[in-house]
Amino acid sequence: MSPATPERIVIATRESRLALWQAEHVKARLESLYPGCRVELLGMTTRGDQILDRPLAKVGGKGLFVKELETALLDGRADIAVHSMKDVPMQMGEEFTLACISERELPLDAFVSNRYDSLADMPPGTIVGTSSLRRESQLHAQYPFLGVTSLRGNLDTRLRKLDEGQYDAIILAAAGLTRLGLKDRIRSVLPSEVSLPAAGQGALGIECLASRGDLVAWLQPLNDHDTAACVLAERAVARALAGSCEVPLGAYAEMRAGRVWLRGFVARPDGSEIVRAEREGAPASAEALGHALADDLRAQGAEAILSTLG
Repeated sequence: MSPATPERIVIATRESRLALWQAEHVKARLESLYPGCRVELLGMTTRGDQILDRPLAKVGGKGLFVKELETALLDGRADIAVHSMKDVPMQMGEEFTLACISERELPLDAFVSNRYDSLADMPPGTIVGTSSLRRESQLHAQYPFLGVTSLRGNLDTRLRKLDEGQYDAIILAAAGLTRLGLKDRIRSVLPSEVSLPAAGQGALGIECLASRGDLVAWLQPLNDHDTAACVLAERAVARALAGSCEVPLGAYAEMRAGRVWLRGFVARPDGSEIVRAEREGAPASAEALGHALADDLRAQGAEAILSTLG
């Protein structure tokens, strides 16, 4: 029998400032829930943190940020791993489970610049930095006169590159800036109509071994049901269309009057073609809603677009 409350929980985390903030946030919540529990952090450097000279899409995708953490779960060095949900691969190994998804921070993208107030203010030829094919495709479609250049590194590194003048503006997730107390760097928040977020953006997920039913039960107070329904719907879209591949795809769900309103798109990287769809449904059917939206996108030509992205 598992003890009624945990005695010790070790959290595997990346060592970037944002990842450590997220892990410390979960640590504080667990210590509040279980005052007698020792909660410890196991800091790790992942392949995604080490490879900074090439776009993620060309070196294995966002799964590079979680593989080492999952290894620590498998060999018993850690009990749980805390992730930004947008970094969690859509296909997880059957030995792992997402025990909970906590309440979401602002899930939209942020425009950050030392020179301009918004994308619309930027003159032709000025340079926007982003690490995301999703953002890149939407920028090309709506602001074809701007240059879009790859931007890698953790949040502090990206801001430093902007401040050094390597870019005229950069696009970052608003959630990360907010969590690190850098909200004043946001010149404007991009509406979802301009930049539809990535699946899971702004939400934190806690992963553990599927065999650890005790951990899953202990983590349930951290689960936010509305956020979980939205993120499950978004991930179902991405999983159905792209699997673990990096493609220009966005999926964003919101709760409206107790129902899940889900939007999604698939695009060519240069923004020359974009297909969009939206649906709404009950939270209990979130994943089925995501699959239905993926079918809608396929019916509009998403498969043809995706087949050209090798």
